[in-house]
Amino acid sequence: MTFDEHTRRNVVIAGAGAAAAALALAACTTEAKDNATPGTNPAPDGRPAAASQPATVLAKTTDIPVGGGVVLGDTVVTQPSAGAFVGLSSICTHAGCKVVEVSGGTINCPCHGSRFGLDGSVANGPAADPLARKSIRVEGDSIIAG
Repeated sequence: MTFDEHTRRNVVIAGAGAAAAALALAACTTEAKDNATPGTNPAPDGRPAAASQPATVLAKTTDIPVGGGVVLGDTVVTQPSAGAFVGLSSICTHAGCKVVEVSGGTINCPCHGSRFGLDGSVANGPAADPLARKSIRVEGDSIIAG
């Protein structure tokens, strides 16, 4: 390899890095935010109105067993009793691992053995804090995020 080839490579790499940095900086400017078109009026609690956000269907109500639940990405949906659905974070509060299953009436983390009740409460440590609640709602036979 000659000195000229090495220099060209460094210039190309540096140019690509500079372009990426410029794009990142442009994304952080307030000009784009200032020119954004306002959405619908926020709900009374300050969140955007539900109609302005597309609904994300997590599951059908029939997919969630009574006395059990299902891990759906970053959300765990449980049905502790018939017709009562609970949304929880799938991130264990002990070490940040993702819970992987709902079985035997508990939400189970594979990393250190923490188990959580279907309401998110700690059933067995080492986790000391319950799983965070996530907002879900039932519309017809669908469980919707938010």
